[in-house]
Amino acid sequence: MTKADLVEQVTALGDLTRRDSEVIVETIFDSVIAALQSGDKIEIRGFGSFRIRQRNARTGRNPKTGAKVEVPAKRVPYFKPSKELRQRINPHETKA
Repeated sequence: MTKADLVEQVTALGDLTRRDSEVIVETIFDSVIAALQSGDKIEIRGFGSFRIRQRNARTGRNPKTGAKVEVPAKRVPYFKPSKELRQRINPHETKA
């Protein structure tokens, strides 16, 4: 699914113009990005949570030349699906 597909689904829900739907989708994405940039955690009940994980600096290798390359530390976004979302995706899976 693309962002355009998501906008189309929001538009189909009611009396919204395509432009209104685009604003809604953009606002949600911008809010998630802003919260992650400021270090906040986002929890959407029944869907999952977004947070930032810190990756430490390390020494990597260039796969083409084999030369060592220093990879700097960085923050990466991480999504953890909720139990409800996992169950809806895998309805026949039972806990062992």
